Amino acid sequence: MKHTKVKDLLNSAPGLHEVKAKGWVRTFRNNQFIALNDGSTINNIQCVVDFANTPEETLKRITTGAAVCVVGTLAESQGAGQKVEIQVSKIEILGDSDAEKYPMQPKKHSLEFLRENAHLRIRTNAFGAIMRVRSTLAFAVHQYFQEKGFFYVNTPIITGSDAEGAGEMFKVTALPFDGTPRTEDGKVNYKEDFFGKETNLTVSGQLEGETYAMALGQIYTFGPTFRAENSNTSRHLAEFWMIEPEVAFNNLADNMDLAEDFIKYVIKYTVDKCGDDLKFLEQRLLEEEKSKPQADRSEMALLEKLSFVMDNNFKRVSYTEAVDILKNSKPNKNKKFQYPIDDWGVDLQSEHERFLVEKHFKCPVILFDYPANIKAFYMRLNDNTEPGKETVRAMDILFPGIGEIVGGSQREERYDVLLEKMKVLGIDEKELYWYLDTRRFGSAVHSGFGLGFERLVLFVTGMTNIRDVIPFPRTPQNAEF
Repeated sequence: MKHTKVKDLLNSAPGLHEVKAKGWVRTFRNNQFIALNDGSTINNIQCVVDFANTPEETLKRITTGAAVCVVGTLAESQGAGQKVEIQVSKIEILGDSDAEKYPMQPKKHSLEFLRENAHLRIRTNAFGAIMRVRSTLAFAVHQYFQEKGFFYVNTPIITGSDAEGAGEMFKVTALPFDGTPRTEDGKVNYKEDFFGKETNLTVSGQLEGETYAMALGQIYTFGPTFRAENSNTSRHLAEFWMIEPEVAFNNLADNMDLAEDFIKYVIKYTVDKCGDDLKFLEQRLLEEEKSKPQADRSEMALLEKLSFVMDNNFKRVSYTEAVDILKNSKPNKNKKFQYPIDDWGVDLQSEHERFLVEKHFKCPVILFDYPANIKAFYMRLNDNTEPGKETVRAMDILFPGIGEIVGGSQREERYDVLLEKMKVLGIDEKELYWYLDTRRFGSAVHSGFGLGFERLVLFVTGMTNIRDVIPFPRTPQNAEF
């Protein structure tokens, strides 16, 4: 007989038929009641052991964390909180767990402790819920784009280009660290390296994605990206996943429409599919916030916040208007911002983004038309802008509790303008000849955006640290597991 998932058993009607279940023991009470979980749901199924007819040696081995197989009758439960339970006729211990040494005891653990045990934290209710939500969100991403006729493109992880111009990249090399070959002027001789040139782990698949959009019309990438940015914060990872659609013939307004529609779709899909997990995470968040000062608590419960995003249009505001709002805001006038807003042209920080979303507009915000000098080279320069105040067709989506969740733009489709911008910034046109070719041969207006997947998971789960929404976080000084 095949075993049945706990989720399916809990949704079954009681009867006299025999069932088999496999999973891990969460708790074992009174030598009789096993709370069994197999990861398919946040809910455990109660398995009632006939302890009088079960060898004492077997009972001793039913400990928290042990893997077991039970066979029995699915009966109507006598206990509160569940419809059915298994009246066990046979139990087999599949894998022992030393009760004294097992770290995931049935008690409250700190998130720091759980990060140190990232290989076992998935066995807790919170992390089981987070990772099921993450999986559902990932499926929703693919479903949304596939239903809209987008093509999924796998862009390279090893690349010779820096899409962001940030320079904070992990180098990829097969050269020895001792005795690295040098050129006559003492620099590393990358011609002797594996690829014959300097290469890095990708920070974005955007540039390669654009080339495919200019042939397939609409594409998306969804894969790992890497930043060697020494940011030891609750919002940054060195390795994270990015969703990057690129669409030919879309302008900035189309791009904003796509991003808003996409976010609402994947959140709704996940709310519909992960009700039990999200209710648990909402309760967890409420408990966590009880220890915070009233001013620091969320104004809305988790599910209310998700509904708010799904049900309301995102507010669209130009960068210039946003700077005026921030400049005249109480926190700025009272010098409460860590980074005061003095004048047009500054790069907005997380505190400014969150003020706009959480205090001023009280809804998700799309900022657009940013100063050209704080944005990447590939963004389309606006026409008729004031000298010294040039803006680009960029847009960022800001969310409560997160700040920026999406960054995108209409891409610069004019060959001469793009080439000039590259020259000013010192970007080697020979290295990016292939990118320029898309402007030389059949160029057209096109747009796209990037969404950091973990920031989306952070928002949907209500977690506050990005290290808690990826299975094995990679951060400065930490590459465990």
